[in-house]
Amino acid sequence: MNEPDFKSYTAAAEMLKALAHPVRLCIVRGLLQKKQCNVSYMQECLNLPQSTVSQHLQKLRSAGIVETERSGLEIKYTIADERVKQLIVLLLPKEDAIYE
Repeated sequence: MNEPDFKSYTAAAEMLKALAHPVRLCIVRGLLQKKQCNVSYMQECLNLPQSTVSQHLQKLRSAGIVETERSGLEIKYTIADERVKQLIVLLLPKEDAIYE
């Protein structure tokens, strides 16, 4: 019997750990619906301090879940990993849009 290659399991576990917070799930769900968004807009929609939203975004970015695009002084966030899209659709299939 072959020994399992735990690299892929470790990567999946790290992604799940980064998503394992209600605010981060909400951010990712909102980004899926809106396609891209800046921190100020997320802060208003989530009714949380900008520093809190930024901390959650940094965790998501470190895990490779979101990526950034700079437009002048503004930084816009988008989903970086197709697997995350599939996972969120499975976990939260009928949730109403939050970024409207």
